Amino acid sequence: MAGAANALAAIAAAYRDPDAVARALAADGQRVIRTIGSDAPDAFLRAAGFAPVRVAPPDVATPRADALIGPATARRRMHRLLEWLLDPAQAETPILITRADSEQPQLFAALRELRRLGAAGPKRFAMLDLLHQPRESSRAYNRGRLAQLGAWLAEQGGATPTDDTIAAGHVVEAQLRECALMVHAQRSAASPTLGGTDFLRIVGASAVLPPDVLIAHLDAILAAPAAPMVAARRIWVTGSAPEDDRAYAEIERDGAVIVGESHDWGLARFRVPPARTLEDFSQPDRLAPLTARGIATLAGEAIADARVVGADTIINLALDGDEVAPWLVKPLRAQAGGLQIAPFVRPAPPEAAPERSTSTAPRTAPERSRKALNVAADFGTYQREWFAGIRAAVADGAPFAVVNANAPQEILRAFDLPFVVNQWWASIVAAKRQSRRYRGLLADHGYPADVEAYSTQALAAAFDDDAEQAPWGGLPSPDFVHAIASSDPTPAIFEAMAVEHAAARFVYERTVDPRPEIETRWWEVMHDDWEVALEPERLDLLVAELRAVVAEIEQATGRSFDEARFREVMTLVNEQESYYRATRDLIARAVPAPISIVDSMPATMVPQWHRGSVWARDAARAFHDEVAARVAAGQGATNEERVRLMWVGRGLWSDTAFYQRWEESHGAVFVWSMYLALAADGYIRNFDGGRDPMRALAARFLTMGDELRMPSWSGPWHVHEAQSHQIDGAVALSDADPFTVRALVDAGIPVLELGVDNFALGPDDLERLNTRVVAFIEGPARARAAARLGGAA
Repeated sequence: MAGAANALAAIAAAYRDPDAVARALAADGQRVIRTIGSDAPDAFLRAAGFAPVRVAPPDVATPRADALIGPATARRRMHRLLEWLLDPAQAETPILITRADSEQPQLFAALRELRRLGAAGPKRFAMLDLLHQPRESSRAYNRGRLAQLGAWLAEQGGATPTDDTIAAGHVVEAQLRECALMVHAQRSAASPTLGGTDFLRIVGASAVLPPDVLIAHLDAILAAPAAPMVAARRIWVTGSAPEDDRAYAEIERDGAVIVGESHDWGLARFRVPPARTLEDFSQPDRLAPLTARGIATLAGEAIADARVVGADTIINLALDGDEVAPWLVKPLRAQAGGLQIAPFVRPAPPEAAPERSTSTAPRTAPERSRKALNVAADFGTYQREWFAGIRAAVADGAPFAVVNANAPQEILRAFDLPFVVNQWWASIVAAKRQSRRYRGLLADHGYPADVEAYSTQALAAAFDDDAEQAPWGGLPSPDFVHAIASSDPTPAIFEAMAVEHAAARFVYERTVDPRPEIETRWWEVMHDDWEVALEPERLDLLVAELRAVVAEIEQATGRSFDEARFREVMTLVNEQESYYRATRDLIARAVPAPISIVDSMPATMVPQWHRGSVWARDAARAFHDEVAARVAAGQGATNEERVRLMWVGRGLWSDTAFYQRWEESHGAVFVWSMYLALAADGYIRNFDGGRDPMRALAARFLTMGDELRMPSWSGPWHVHEAQSHQIDGAVALSDADPFTVRALVDAGIPVLELGVDNFALGPDDLERLNTRVVAFIEGPARARAAARLGGAA
């Protein structure tokens, strides 16, 4: 018994303090590498001569991270990891970061940006962008990334893994798995002799301790099992992967025993046999994280596994603001049978959540914004008629799609397959003051109501049977739903959408540029030299996925993909975006600004939803021509412009008049938003000289979103745009990239961080912000304007 107790104590110590293990291994002469991500290929790293040790920073204060990117505005995990990485003790430590969730690429990009800026931080780090969709294209991509990892490991003093070194390590890896499964049998037995908390520590320690050390501990546990436990309840756990053992200990505190789990740091790590060859590591389903798993499948597996071990309750963990785990609740309850489904929620700190409307005061109609452009009314009329036409066509049996804004739509345009962009629909829901009702529809049907609300409105539309309130008569039920897995909950949202609308779903992989240096002035090179600026591996993957989507649509609709028509669509898009670029440049140079973003946002986005059509190209030209006429006539958005502002983040579509509140009183004009600027710089992909238009389309969407929120991409661009537009102050929403805010401040541009969400605000919330905006305009923004104007502000 003493041997088992000592073994469990040693495992617990390693689980709670991986840093101590790493120091001991280094002192023993071993080549240590630290890993961040549940899908880190530990056996691959050991085959290269390294001792991998998981990073599990304690939940402590994060002053260094806070100073760099501000207080936590989402999950605290990102801040805790960054705090650990900024510790000078890690400066020379090799660190491998994986793509296990959407925060980790941001973390890698942050480190890369720090290095580019010459700031303190780790010097030896790499990104492993493993994909997990069960496709051959993803597997081929993984092969290339693993080969690059092998080369980087050799540069760090190790060796490039081979089939021989993988096979040599297979024996001990298989032995570790066998021992772990035998220990799991002790805690899942009819009379458990081991608790779930102990097993959680064993799983975590498997990514900390060398296999032979952990095997010795497990042998001691197996040789002298503890006395049988009386389990008041037998629990199966799913959902969030715990970073520590507090949730498990809390669940087991009153006599319950966790007899199994299905999350990223649980039994799943021992389900798949160890790799025997290099090829085995490229399997997309190997250690696939929750973010990449099908929610309904995962729920079904959890219930089936729970029944096998006699669990009576499934607890779904939702820890630290996790936005994926809540999507498991509905499919778990739908398949539960006699099992009890219980949520366990430990939210992010209160200050982490963006401000949301809590007022119960009667809603009043928003103040109407003042439009300076005549084309805006024409665009609005066209949009209404177009949407009515779509509703009629779908009612007559036409196929229909809903697609995320950052997913390729030109394929659908080439098929003449009508579609609605998910985020456009969300803007209509907001503009019609239906966001609160739509959140209620989601909650009433068992779905999370506050997870990426901007992207769940097409899902909520499946439940909207109120013909009088439904925005624009309601969204037709789609046959296809397409998205890029750009955020953790996106695959779950679109899986739910596919279920509720009975639609075919395709989620494109989201890849990451892992190069140590990238072109930061991307807007100067991406239009023509995208094949040089972007990695061929990423282009190859997205082209393969685009071809797969083409094949699926052809099979489902009986239509054939017309390459000539597709080339025409791509040409029209480039022409349209060129007009936007010219318009953006006009506004940037003109003082006073001819229009504000109240005009530029809808004048850009309405035609953007029709990208690739003749109407959209001509609409962009009409927009340009009217702006040019205003510039020539010296017309401004306000009679006396004194302060020029930029808006960082998504638009307040529910109340665009908010932007005009200070034009007359303060001469403050919101000159810049991401919509026109991104149209100008982010979409053009020329494919002259015989280049493949499908590859050009992949290049367009490969980076979509990086321009807005990825370090090294977003910050330099926003600074460039602020300087070229002569901006005096920036106002940022909660979705603004912290590095972008930091870059603007470092460039001398004052920033007001509102800390609010664009979608969940009502008139009362907007009114509360008025005082803050006024103080900002009258303070730092006016001071910068005075300097720009030589004291005239």
